Amino acid sequence: MTLYLVRHAKAGSRRQWEGPDPERPLSGKGRRQAEGLVHVLADRPVRRVLSSPYVRCVQTVEPLAEKLGVPVEETPALAEGASSAEAVTLLRDLAGTTAVLCTHGDLIPPVLDTLAATDGLPLPPGYPFAKGSTWELDVVNGRWLAARYLPPTS
Repeated sequence: MTLYLVRHAKAGSRRQWEGPDPERPLSGKGRRQAEGLVHVLADRPVRRVLSSPYVRCVQTVEPLAEKLGVPVEETPALAEGASSAEAVTLLRDLAGTTAVLCTHGDLIPPVLDTLAATDGLPLPPGYPFAKGSTWELDVVNGRWLAARYLPPTS
């Protein structure tokens, strides 16, 4: 099975946004990146799409979920500032299905580093995790076999 760990696409400026940060939406570039994610993942056998409840994460995976005909499942385990242990547990629990998980830049490195250190996920040193990018994680029978970086589409 494969899990796709997505960092949300480019959002509007944090400094210029006047509302609560969880409600900050994608920028124009971010919307293009979200559409690009459809082209990258729509032909994969994705069964579930999970997201941080932050608007920018939900908006990143909504076009893909619509194309696949599945709902976006919001979970606090993927929210900005969430415990990386909780996010790792979620990934391990999903290891038997093909799913897309959208989260934030503060969770991607600790999640990947934990899976590398404790579960043997092979990762390159100094790996990238740009906004709108995806890590494709192959797991079979609980063994994390491969990690491939898919750069953002725009």
